[in-house]
Amino acid sequence: MTAWTTISSPLGDLQLVGDGITLTSLSMPGQRNAPAVRPDWRRDAGPFAEVIRQLEAYFAGELTRFDIPFTDSGTAFQQRVWRELDEIPYGVTTTYGALAERLGLPRDRIQALGAAIGANPLLLVRPCHRVIGADGSMRGYAGGVERKIRLLTHEGALQPALL
Repeated sequence: MTAWTTISSPLGDLQLVGDGITLTSLSMPGQRNAPAVRPDWRRDAGPFAEVIRQLEAYFAGELTRFDIPFTDSGTAFQQRVWRELDEIPYGVTTTYGALAERLGLPRDRIQALGAAIGANPLLLVRPCHRVIGADGSMRGYAGGVERKIRLLTHEGALQPALL
């Protein structure tokens, strides 16, 4: 049985999908690779109570690391990349090149690395937003670059823009 719900957040609506025990997807409306709700899924926020609590604590600045049971999907390569994303601390950024180096990937595999990061089914929980360009630029983010900037500002990795 697949359960799903939508919650409001400072980034806009977030869609949570799970099997009743673990989270399988956390996405934003319109995000590429986000699962489309199917007729046989049950809308039920109950199984996501702890996920919602942790997301609220994160946005309130009270949580810096998620402890949420989730189901890992993806290829062996994607899972390897995603495990490395899990190690990027709150408030810290890294570059695609540095991440490739930590994984022992040659420079010609950076595009594949970027594709694996882009396929991350667990936005926020698995912090793909913490990976930036070598020049400090905000490169692609499935939730949109504006949201990436907001997340990194929230975490203190970027300074708020002066108005």
